[in-house]
Amino acid sequence: MTASRRNRPVALMSLGHACVDVYQGAVAALVPYFVAERAYSYAAASGVVLAASLLSSLVQPLFGMLTDRCAMPWLLPLSALTAGAGVALSGVTGSYAATLAVVAVSGVGVAAYHPEAARVARAVAHGRHTAMGWFSFGGNAGFALAPLLVFAVVATGGLRASPLLAVPAVAGAALCAAAVRAAASGGAGAGASTAAGRDDWASFLRLSGAVVCRSVVFVGLSAFVSLYVRERTGGGEVAGTAALFVLYAGGAVGTLAGGRLAERYGRLTVVRRSYALTVPAVAGLVLVPGPSVYLFVALTSAGLYVPFSLHITLGQDCLPRRVGTASGVTLGLTVSVGGLAAPLLGALADVTSLRTALLPLIALPAVGRLLLCRLREP
Repeated sequence: MTASRRNRPVALMSLGHACVDVYQGAVAALVPYFVAERAYSYAAASGVVLAASLLSSLVQPLFGMLTDRCAMPWLLPLSALTAGAGVALSGVTGSYAATLAVVAVSGVGVAAYHPEAARVARAVAHGRHTAMGWFSFGGNAGFALAPLLVFAVVATGGLRASPLLAVPAVAGAALCAAAVRAAASGGAGAGASTAAGRDDWASFLRLSGAVVCRSVVFVGLSAFVSLYVRERTGGGEVAGTAALFVLYAGGAVGTLAGGRLAERYGRLTVVRRSYALTVPAVAGLVLVPGPSVYLFVALTSAGLYVPFSLHITLGQDCLPRRVGTASGVTLGLTVSVGGLAAPLLGALADVTSLRTALLPLIALPAVGRLLLCRLREP
């Protein structure tokens, strides 16, 4: 098989991943507009982020277990459309409860996509860290483009223009269908995972604990960095959108770097150093005044995202007999748990300030680093 033919399924999976993960980033990008147009409090606005995360966190491991039993490639285009439909309807709902419901539906679509997508991507990557890095890059690129997409649609047409946000879902469904066909023609991704080996649940739980710490930091910043930078710099919507874009775009670059660094220095070395470097980066973001906040947003993004694809492969290697379950937890449950902390941060911000609410995020990467101390390469 030629290199270009071998890489085609990886490219299609990466592009499809981008179209789906636009909707994870779009929910946080919509928060400032909910605050401005609907006068939501910080706690109420962060509740929208929670709605997208909570149901997703509960059902994603279930989809992972189903993927371990049988392949479900048809789920990829269907989940892309579901994720897009929920976000597209969020701006035209008539009540807070309806808004929570539709973003929760979007979260279910995202949850359904990731375990099966990670299984297929792992199969077509043939064990290459760089190939899995490209798959993760696609998702993070979707995150990065979400604030720009939301700004282009909502800043000009208001929340009532949100149905236009369904366009990436349609493109993503087509790309996912093409990726499944390409993977099948190449002899990969047709069946459920049957890897041999012993499941190491102790190591997997330590890894999951570290990912939870990373998740709380990332989701907390996703929900509030736009509003925080607008306060700190005195800028308007453009300043906040730029900060959120930097947070997501730095992650896209960091994911690619993580795959290459892992092939040179080893996965665990890269993951541990990333967590350690994230501590001063978050501290600078929260505490250093002025426009330099953008530099610390970029450094924080890199620290959070360099280990992103490595979390996936480490989790899969810790549970070689349950690759779908491992993917559902590392891509879903642990990541979505961060959404549970968002309303707490919002409530704290309502009674104190955003800066005070973000201070606890400085310590969490250090806790994650401690959890990784005893982890060994599977």
